[in-house]
Amino acid sequence: MNGRALLAWNLRKLRVQHGLSQDRLALDAGIDRAYLGGLERRTENPTVDMLDKLAATLGVPVGAFFVVPDANAAEPEPLKGGRRRLR
Repeated sequence: MNGRALLAWNLRKLRVQHGLSQDRLALDAGIDRAYLGGLERRTENPTVDMLDKLAATLGVPVGAFFVVPDANAAEPEPLKGGRRRLR
């Protein structure tokens, strides 16, 4: 797993553990929700300052974004009340 994938994995895991939507975490951290979504989808590269903001908002050290999951760990699930599908 490369660094961007590791960050995305842990960011989503931590966000969901805290019960925060992408909208709420982005608002609390003072960043754009689309950018946060890009981090979780592995399409964005954060700066160290951005990681500091996210870590402070989540109340974790920056190193928490780089914890290697167990080999058989399931992909972090999204929040149950996520965005509704368009009909």
